Amino acid sequence: MSYARVLCVGLVGVTGHLVEVEADLAQGLPAVTLTGLPDAALNEARDRVRAAVVNSGETWPNRRMTINLLPAALPKQGSGFDLAMAAALLASAGSLPAKQLEGVVVLGELGLDGAVRPVRGVLPMVAAAVRAGITEVIVPLANACEAGVVPGVSVLAVDSLRRLARFARGDAVLLDPPPPEPFAPTPTLDLADVAGQELGRYGLEVAAAGGHHLALFGPPGAGKTMLAERLPSILPELDDAASLEVTALQSIAGVLPPSGRLIRRPPFQAPHHSASTAALIGGGSGLARPGALSLAHRGVLFLDEVAEIAPATLQALRQPLETGRIVLSRVRGTTEFPARVQLVAAANPCPCASPAGDHACTCPPLVRRRYRAKLSGPLLDRIDIRISLHPVRAAQLVATGTPVTPSAEVASRVARARAAAAARWRSSGWLVNAEVPGSVLRRPPWSLPPADTADLRAALDRGLLSARGFDRVMRLAWTIADLDGLDRPGRAEVTEAIQLRMGESHEYAE
Repeated sequence: MSYARVLCVGLVGVTGHLVEVEADLAQGLPAVTLTGLPDAALNEARDRVRAAVVNSGETWPNRRMTINLLPAALPKQGSGFDLAMAAALLASAGSLPAKQLEGVVVLGELGLDGAVRPVRGVLPMVAAAVRAGITEVIVPLANACEAGVVPGVSVLAVDSLRRLARFARGDAVLLDPPPPEPFAPTPTLDLADVAGQELGRYGLEVAAAGGHHLALFGPPGAGKTMLAERLPSILPELDDAASLEVTALQSIAGVLPPSGRLIRRPPFQAPHHSASTAALIGGGSGLARPGALSLAHRGVLFLDEVAEIAPATLQALRQPLETGRIVLSRVRGTTEFPARVQLVAAANPCPCASPAGDHACTCPPLVRRRYRAKLSGPLLDRIDIRISLHPVRAAQLVATGTPVTPSAEVASRVARARAAAAARWRSSGWLVNAEVPGSVLRRPPWSLPPADTADLRAALDRGLLSARGFDRVMRLAWTIADLDGLDRPGRAEVTEAIQLRMGESHEYAE
C-alpha cells in the first residue's frame, strides 16, 4: 500500500476543523514534500517525524513521500499534526496497519526520541472532532484529562510513537486518562479587606450585577487596585457553556492548569501598562493568537495605571468593548476570538498623584488636562460607571469595630440580581443587563414613563451624555432595580444611575 490517511484537527482561532493527513509514497529520490498551507512549525515536522520514526525502531521509507493536509486551503499551524503524520507515513509504507486508526483523530507533537509531547488547544480540537461525528480520539498523555472534559468522546492516551505502532498492530493497548487531581479551591481576595470606600464598593457591586464596565479614579493608596482585584470574588461561577469557552481559550494560550478541569471561576487578567497592542488584543506572526482581552473572556480585564498605556493600544479596545469579540486580520487569514469582558480601568488624577488628593496637587492645570486627555472621550463613553475615590482616612483604616460586608454577602446579592435579569431576558438570550441593546430599553414594554427619565433626557439634550451614554444609564438603572428587588426602575433608580455614570468623575471626560 502506498497511500494512507489519518485524521487530525487544526485550529483557526478557537474554531477547530477536521483535517485529513494524507501520505503517498512514490518512486523517485528520497524526499518529503509537505503541502496544505503549513506554517514554519509544520515544515520543520519533517525532520522531527523522521528522527522519531527511526528512534522508535521503525523503518524510514526510502522513497519519495508526499504529505498533504486537507482541506488544502485551510492554514495549518503548530506541532499537533506530528503524530498523525508519522502514523500516515508508516501506514502508507505498509509497516503499520491503518484499519485500527480509521475514524480516529490522532493528536500530538513528537520529540526526536519518539516521545509524544502535549500540545496547545486540545480541548477545542476534541470538541471540533465530536461536532464532526468522531467518537474516539488519541491524545498525548499530558492532555488526556483536558480532552476528557468534552462529553461524547472516548479518549485514549499515548506517551510514545512506539506504543501507538504496537497498538495499531494489536500488540499493546493505549493508556487510559489519569484520574483527575483532587479539587483544591484557590483562595480568593475578600472585599472585607478594603477600608472605607463605600461608594467604590457599591459601584463594584452594581458593575458585577449588571456586567458593566467600571472606571476608578483617585490618588495612590485610595483602594483602586484592591477593589478591582476583588471583583471576581463577587461574580457568580461560569455556567457550562461559558466554562467551555474560557477553558478552550486558556488551552489555546497554553496556560490551562495541568488538572485539565473546566474553569468555573471568571478569569482575571491584569496586563502591565507597558503591554503592546498585540499583547492586549492578540496578534503574532501567521495566524493571530489570543491576547489578554480574550483570555479575560467572561471575566475581568483590569487596566491599572490606564493613563500610562499607549494611546493606540487603548483605542484598540473600543470596538471589542462594543461587540464582545475581536477580529484580527493577517496575511494568512482572519482569526476571531471572543472578548466579552468586564473592563475595570484605574488611573491617578494627575502625574504628581498626591496621596492627599486634589487640594494638594502641584500640577499646573494644563498638565492635568493633558494627563486626563490620554483617556479619550470615545473610550470613556464606553465605560458605564465612573467613580472618584477619596483618600482613606485614619479612622477608616484602623477602625476595628466597624462591620465590613464580606465578598460572600455581596456575591449573594449579585447572584439574585443576575438571576432576575436572566429571567427577564431569557427569551432573547441575554444574560446580564449590559448585553441588552439600548433600542430594546427604549421601546415598550421596557420603556420607562417620561416622568422617570426627565433628568436623563435633559442631560442628553444639554450634551452631558451621548446617545450611547443614554442607553448605558438605562442599563444601569435596570441593574440597580434588580439589586433593590424591584420589577422595573423608577425615577430614583434612573437618578442614581446618572450619578454613577457621571458622578464626581465627569471632569475626567472634559
